[in-house]
Amino acid sequence: MRLRRAARVILVGAPGVGKGTQSERLLSRFPQLSAISSGDLLRHNVKKRTPLGIHVEKTMKSGGLVSDDLILRLITNELGHRGWLAGVQENLVAFSASGASSAQPITMAAGEPPATNGLDSLMLPLDINPNAGATLSSQASDDPAASFLLDGFPRTATQAENLDGVVPINWVVSLKTPFDVIMERISSRWVHEPSGRVYNTSFNPPKNPGYDDITGDKLVRRADDDEATYRARFKKFEETSEPLLEHYAKKGVLWEVMGMSSDEISPKLFKEFERRFA
Repeated sequence: MRLRRAARVILVGAPGVGKGTQSERLLSRFPQLSAISSGDLLRHNVKKRTPLGIHVEKTMKSGGLVSDDLILRLITNELGHRGWLAGVQENLVAFSASGASSAQPITMAAGEPPATNGLDSLMLPLDINPNAGATLSSQASDDPAASFLLDGFPRTATQAENLDGVVPINWVVSLKTPFDVIMERISSRWVHEPSGRVYNTSFNPPKNPGYDDITGDKLVRRADDDEATYRARFKKFEETSEPLLEHYAKKGVLWEVMGMSSDEISPKLFKEFERRFA
């Protein structure tokens, strides 16, 4: 199905609500929609030993948080490299995670390479309008080919405000499932740690109970899948997501969908996406 305008989408939902499942289904159903993950971009830069990757590697290995400013610049670089933001390549050295064989800096508009390949190259000023709102900014492309599903950012209202001036999100989906349903789902979850494959004894059990279907390795429970830990994570999510959702509600781009399972939510999600963008 072809899109008639660019979809710039984020999904918001509590841990265990099925955000990853819905993302995969959207990407599969709408080929023009690309996935952009802040985590993948960071890992790519670390692997390719770009100046930014070298800068953040120690922070990531220690479990620390990479600054909002660097994440925003990383996303801006990626969108600019794809040609979805006008003027970005003149201001930033872009390192792509889009299948590039090596992380080569893009030269400046005047044809002169940046003075240094160090981190300073990534810290040149951006022309960001923090009051751009949810309408199309002067930088962002509305070409349907510039459609993306952004994962991992923004997570807070402050991050969302900063992102607005670069590429305003035009659809925010709040996924809702009752707490007790999520808790039951999590308590039945088992994982194959090396691959990340997830099983659930309620609706997606392994062929051989307790063992991975592909390798035969023993499945394990995640350390944070106990009720006390999940309640703490859920409370933290509510605290950070409430102002984030309020921000997008004021922009007029928030849409909420309720369901007891991913299979119940997906048809509603597809229908609304098609109504807005197809």
